[in-house]
Amino acid sequence: MATYTIKAEKMVFGGDCICKIEGKTVFVPYAIPGETLEVEIIKDLRDYSIAKICSIKEPSQYRVIPFCQYYGKCGGCNMQHIQTDYQSRLRADILKDAFEREGVEIPEIQIIKGNPQQYRSRFQFHDGGLMARQSNEIIPIETCPCATPEINAYLREIPYEERPKGRVHVFASNKITSIPEGYDKIIIANEEAAQKKKERKMQERSPSGRKLKKQKKIKSRFEGTTVNPLNLCTVSLRGKNITFDVQGFFQSNIDVLEQAIPNVTEGLNGKNVLDMYAGAGTFSVFLADLFENVCLVEHNRDALVYAEQNLSGLKHESYGLSGDTWIKYHAEKHIQRNGEFDAVVIDPPRSGMEKSVCQWLCSSGIPDIRSISCDIATHARDAKFLTRAGYRIEKLFLLDFYPQTCHIESLAWFTK
Repeated sequence: MATYTIKAEKMVFGGDCICKIEGKTVFVPYAIPGETLEVEIIKDLRDYSIAKICSIKEPSQYRVIPFCQYYGKCGGCNMQHIQTDYQSRLRADILKDAFEREGVEIPEIQIIKGNPQQYRSRFQFHDGGLMARQSNEIIPIETCPCATPEINAYLREIPYEERPKGRVHVFASNKITSIPEGYDKIIIANEEAAQKKKERKMQERSPSGRKLKKQKKIKSRFEGTTVNPLNLCTVSLRGKNITFDVQGFFQSNIDVLEQAIPNVTEGLNGKNVLDMYAGAGTFSVFLADLFENVCLVEHNRDALVYAEQNLSGLKHESYGLSGDTWIKYHAEKHIQRNGEFDAVVIDPPRSGMEKSVCQWLCSSGIPDIRSISCDIATHARDAKFLTRAGYRIEKLFLLDFYPQTCHIESLAWFTK
């Protein structure tokens, strides 16, 4: 195969660097901007190509030796070959590019980061190991330098062959308060409920394989939730206890989360606040100290059951609905009953704000919107609509939850 000598240009979303070969854009994994590389095309598509590095002729000053024996094989990290502080700068540059592509003017990006190793407390293990990069192969790992000490203690003590089979959620951290001192601070999610749910679905099918028609019935507000005490986890965040289900979503980097919380809530106060896509109520617990009433909207009713527990004794209203449904049928009535919102904290899924939610915010006139996102493209897209509606971005943060990876989360302060 032909090889080409190229100079790596900027890093793009996903962690690859780009270059041009015969006028065509080429993505080069594991490259660093400014490096001179000998590469070979391994996939040639209509609009772009993918190359692999054959040799590094002029390495970047920021290139380092990866510290993990599984790097390049495991599907987790893809930036370990880059000095950690420079990694953060590259992720900030990618975040900046995303907003600039949407024509959104931003201030200088502030970076919130923590320990580049031993930070990750939440894992999904597959048959006791981790998935290989771009493959269904399972890597039977013995240790993970990015995992918390509690995760690594589990990996050392439990031989690969004796670990639970299937996909298993694990959360381990010294911040867990639901496990007494002196015990291993780890929760391995019980998969029994998920298996029984699957079996029930199979039983609901007729002998021909067709799904049986269910009888309609009126459900009580949170009926049908699947709280499993074996999966319950409580962690201490900035002096407050937050409970969640290990099989549900919770941030993996507790250190950075604790740093992010005051940047989400700083300067906010008043009578009413909306926590849209509230999850288990992590932000609401802290907002309750600053506002007379907190309104939570979260479509995942399982998570909302935990939010109710976390906000016990605090004045709040919660809705187990999608943002779209809440906007259409409840927003106006809620405001008539309680008054206008003084602020909104919004943390949408990767797909970004629902269209109706974004439109409602744009026309709401709410003075402060704090927007957290796990996808920079949809964050920038939503920011475009808010800024066109008269909001400006006062502050923009890179929430560096996942060092050694290309994953980027961000926080924007919108003011009007």
